Amino acid sequence: MKHVLVTGGAGFIGSHFVKRIIQSDDVASVTVLDALTYAGHIENLGTAFLSPKLTFVHGNILDAELVDDLMAKHNAVVHFAAESHVDRSFFAAAAFLETNVRGTQTLLDAAMRHGVERFVHASTDEVYGPLLEGTATEEFLLRPSVPYAASKAASDLIALSYWQTYGVPVCVTRSSNNYGPYQHPEKIIPLFVTRLLRGEPVTLHGRGEHVRNWLHVEDNCAGVEAVLRGGAPGEVYNLGGGTDLTGRELTEHLLRTCGATWDAVTYVPDRPANDLRYSIDWSKAATQLGYRPERSLEDGLAETADWYRRNPDRWAPLTRNPEAARPPRSLPVAPAGR
Repeated sequence: MKHVLVTGGAGFIGSHFVKRIIQSDDVASVTVLDALTYAGHIENLGTAFLSPKLTFVHGNILDAELVDDLMAKHNAVVHFAAESHVDRSFFAAAAFLETNVRGTQTLLDAAMRHGVERFVHASTDEVYGPLLEGTATEEFLLRPSVPYAASKAASDLIALSYWQTYGVPVCVTRSSNNYGPYQHPEKIIPLFVTRLLRGEPVTLHGRGEHVRNWLHVEDNCAGVEAVLRGGAPGEVYNLGGGTDLTGRELTEHLLRTCGATWDAVTYVPDRPANDLRYSIDWSKAATQLGYRPERSLEDGLAETADWYRRNPDRWAPLTRNPEAARPPRSLPVAPAGR
């Protein structure tokens, strides 16, 4: 695992992973490939640029020539790049299919040609669809409800097929809802935090009874690293183990963390295909790879809210115009032909 290519490494989860993996003694170089769309910001990488190991390439995973050039220089890939916002997928499904499915295939084709030693494809628990009871293991059928989840399920299957058909050493991770610093304010936790910090109201869908598991991004990244280092090719690993909360319970935590009251909350009609409950069994990763989440919800939410409180320059422009905050040209950006 000497040379690691991280797609989507300027995004929320990807940037946390880059900062983690770049500290490893057995990693000689890390290349981030990111298109810097509205949810990817080079500033997210921050202190990673202090390391001579890091190269940043501004480009798209759909660019087959660029991907092929980069893949030739790396022996491990961690693939985070994706269109990921559920609501956006309702009116832009084609973009989700293009990036999440065809983009993944473009990477896999290049990985096959160049004989990469490890390929980790990051996915989501939403591919299992709603569970009214019980918990989804990695063997469960995929029953996605919305275009975003369907595009991720399709990309999972494409990735796994490249192991079965061509021997590309693919592992798939499926994590529950991540939260933490640097997340785009379209997601519920930073959306609520930033609105509450500005004294604005927040809204809950339906009656706030939808259940999600909340996993700190650092715990997810620890799981992804464990899969990168020790996962068996062709296997899927669920990464959960945070805290199960209804929307109303999550809101209560955020109100308390931000010093607000229920007067700030209003209820709105539920969105289409809003799955009532997700639940995944992460015992496989725990047993086989030693995966163990460490962050408590209280500490994680406090840390997250504090980051948004201290960094309004990073998120305030995004609440007005998602395209307003573009990467400063003065930061070090390398071309593909490093």
